[in-house]
Amino acid sequence: MIAEDSVLLRIGLVKVVEMAGFEVAAEAGEAQGLLAAVAEHRPDVAVVDVRMPPDFTDEGVRAALAIRREWPGTAVLLLSQYVEERYAADLLAANTGGVGYLLKQRVADVEEFIEALRRVAAGGTALDPQVVAQLLVRRASDPLERLTGREREVLALMAEGRSNAGIAAQLVVSESAVAKHINSILAKLDLPKADADHRRVLAVLHFLGVGG
Repeated sequence: MIAEDSVLLRIGLVKVVEMAGFEVAAEAGEAQGLLAAVAEHRPDVAVVDVRMPPDFTDEGVRAALAIRREWPGTAVLLLSQYVEERYAADLLAANTGGVGYLLKQRVADVEEFIEALRRVAAGGTALDPQVVAQLLVRRASDPLERLTGREREVLALMAEGRSNAGIAAQLVVSESAVAKHINSILAKLDLPKADADHRRVLAVLHFLGVGG
């Protein structure tokens, strides 16, 4: 399900996700149409613009929250033109997985966008690196100071929702090295250990002040 008021961007999104093997059940240009389509088609995942008609404020966010409340089987990936941290917080605070928040510029990197979409559709979490960076800056004067530079890099990638394998590929290190860094981070920040990727992400986001 694609919900985007810009016709050109919506067409582009449809083509990108179809080329990646997804089936687009429906499209919408405004929030009410999105909700009606989700009710009818019950898609696995909805890609939703944050600002949609008629007021272009937070219609997409409110629709996303309604979707996760009414149809929890449908994951939601929000797209935004700018970093709007409170919108990410609203969505993440109300859910335990199957949510994402990316900047629209991230769509230009098709491989990265599709990876995030698959992660969200599978029940995971995908946060834009710029959102994570803002959250880390906000917590810069507390226990984050205990972390090494490499551990901060790993923490940022954890908060984005990446798996151990994904972190290892990004940093060009072994998965065992990533696991050691994560164990150290969890210990230094007094975070609970969790096996499931999205539960681990939620623990990190809670520490950063986003998750509920």
